[in-house]
Amino acid sequence: MFVKQISVFLENKPGKLSQVTDILEKNNIDIKAISIADTTEFGILRMIVDKPKEAVEAIKAEKFPVSTTDVLAVEVRDKPGGLNRALQILNDAGVSVEYLYSFIKRNGERALILFRVEEPERAVEVLQSAGIKLYSTEEINNL
Repeated sequence: MFVKQISVFLENKPGKLSQVTDILEKNNIDIKAISIADTTEFGILRMIVDKPKEAVEAIKAEKFPVSTTDVLAVEVRDKPGGLNRALQILNDAGVSVEYLYSFIKRNGERALILFRVEEPERAVEVLQSAGIKLYSTEEINNL
């Protein structure tokens, strides 16, 4: 139930982000979710794409530092308290959330949130036990 996230280390200079998105466009790779965290010197671009292996190869070929990480795609109710319920379940189980960001597409009255957690297997167990749906890469690509 893990989804491959691509992380790209970028210098915080004009045009660097668009160079990466240009690489993806030229390789017909669709961005499903995207987030960037930056400082004055650099940024970390995090993405979920429809073809992660091809994306990593294409980005590496252009000399950008790139890596992959497993994250969870968690479905929450798209109303006040929806995200909080998932966070409380993880908190009650002692699972720490490193970071999260939202998914671009929505699934009806549900939202998808991408979680990076310290104990991924435990997170899957407690979320699924609580009836929370987790999405696979294939399911995300079919949205």
